[in-house]
Amino acid sequence: MSANMIGASIIILAVSLLIAKLIRVNFKIFSTFFLPSSVIAGFLLLLLGPEVLGKIPLGEQFSYGLFNEDILIVFGSLPGLLITIIFASLFIGKKIPSIKNIWLTAGPQVSFGQTVAWGQYVVGALVTMLFLVPVLGANPMVGALIEIAFEGGHGTAAGLADTFDELGFPEGRDLAMGLATVGVVFGVISGVILINWAVRKSHTVHLKSKDGMDQGEITGIIPIEDRKPTSSLTVSPESIEPLALHLGIVALAVVFGKLMLEGLILLENMTWGRAEGFLIMRYIPLFPLAMLGGVIVQLLLTKFDKHHMISRQMIVRLQGLSLDLLIVSAIASLSLSVIGENLIVFLTLAFVGITWNILMFVFVARRMIPKYWFERGIGDFGQSMGMTAIGLMLIRIVDTDNKSNALAAFGYKQLLFEPIVGGGIMTAISVPLIFNFGIVTVLIISLIVMTFWFILGLFYFGKMDPEEVI
Repeated sequence: MSANMIGASIIILAVSLLIAKLIRVNFKIFSTFFLPSSVIAGFLLLLLGPEVLGKIPLGEQFSYGLFNEDILIVFGSLPGLLITIIFASLFIGKKIPSIKNIWLTAGPQVSFGQTVAWGQYVVGALVTMLFLVPVLGANPMVGALIEIAFEGGHGTAAGLADTFDELGFPEGRDLAMGLATVGVVFGVISGVILINWAVRKSHTVHLKSKDGMDQGEITGIIPIEDRKPTSSLTVSPESIEPLALHLGIVALAVVFGKLMLEGLILLENMTWGRAEGFLIMRYIPLFPLAMLGGVIVQLLLTKFDKHHMISRQMIVRLQGLSLDLLIVSAIASLSLSVIGENLIVFLTLAFVGITWNILMFVFVARRMIPKYWFERGIGDFGQSMGMTAIGLMLIRIVDTDNKSNALAAFGYKQLLFEPIVGGGIMTAISVPLIFNFGIVTVLIISLIVMTFWFILGLFYFGKMDPEEVI
C-alpha cells in the first residue's frame, strides 16, 4: 500500500465531510433531525462504493464504484487506529475529580447507565438463546452485538473487527456497524421526540417549548456573534507545533496501553492459557487499554506538567477529528450484502435494543435520578443509542445554559462507565467470553451485574434527597 493511496483515501474522507456539511445545512430534513455530517458522508461514500454503485452493471472499471480496492482497504483499516486515538484521549487534559465528587454528581447516572448497558447484554443473550440460534441458526456471538453497537457505537464496532475475524465471526463487524448506524439515526429521532414529549408533560425544568432549539443548534453553525476567540495554544509554534505536541501525548497513552496489553497476553500465555487453555487477552483490542494508558498519562501530567502545556480543548479537537474520520470510513466500508444475508437477525437485534433503551429511559430513569431526571437521563439515553456526541447534543437541546449541571454529571459518569462498558473491558471481552464459555455464561454474569446496579439505582440513589446530589 503506497503512501499516495493512503493520502488519497484521507483526502476523499475529508472532502466527503465537507460535502456532507453543505448537504446538512441546505437540506432541512438532515439538520432538523440533527443527523451528524459524518454519518451523511459515510452513506454518501457507501452509495458511491462497491456495495451500491458497484452493483450497477456499468462495466468492470466500476466494480468498486468510484474507488479502487486499495482505497477500500484503507477505509476498512482506519477505524482500528482512530478508535485507539479516541479512547486514549478520553481523560487527557481533564482534572480527575475525587471519587466522592464523582459519586455525588454522577452516581445516579452511573447506576442508570450501567443498568442499561448490562441489560443490553441480557436482552441480547435472551433473544439469541430463545430465537436467533434455535430458529435462525445464528452464531451465538450475535448476543453481544447490541451492547457493542449501541453503547459502544461505530468506533467500538469497527475496533473489534480483528477480534471478530480471529474468532471466525467476520460478519459481526458489519452487523455491529449497521446496528450502530441504526442506533445513531433512531437515537437522534427518538431523542427529539422524547424531548417534545417531556415538554408537553412538564418533565423538563428549563426547556418549556421546542422553540428553545435555536437555529444554531439546528444547523450546527455557531452564530458569528457567539463565536469566542479563545486560544488553545499552550506552546509557541516556533518551538513545536501545538497539535504535534498533543498528538505526541496521545501517542504516549497508546504506548502505555500497548505495553499493558502485551503484558496481559504474556501473563495469559504463562498461566491459564498454557496447554490449550482458554484465551481471552489476545482477543482484546488495543483501545480499552489505551484509555487506561490515558489515565496514567493524565496522572503523570498532573504531577509533573508544571507549565500546564496540555490543553483539553486541543485534545478534544483531535478526538473529534478522529471520530468524524472513523465514522465516515467505517460506514463507507460497510458490507450491505452481509447485513442482507442476516437481515432478520439484524432487524431483531435492532428492535430489541431500541425497545430496551426507550423503555428503560421512560420508566426507570426518573426513579433512579432524583434531580433533573430528564435533563440528566437524556444524555445517558443518547449514549446508549450509539454515540456520546448524541448524548451531549440532547443535553444541550434540553438545557442549553447547563442549569441542571447535566453536562458535568455526564462527563464524570464516563470515569466510572467507559472503562467497563460502552467500549471498555467488558465490551472488548464479551465476544471472546461467548466463544470460550458460551452465551449462558455471559447472560448469568450480565444479569447479576445489571441487578446490582438496578437495585443500587432504585433503592439508594432513587431514595436520596435531591439536595444531596451535586
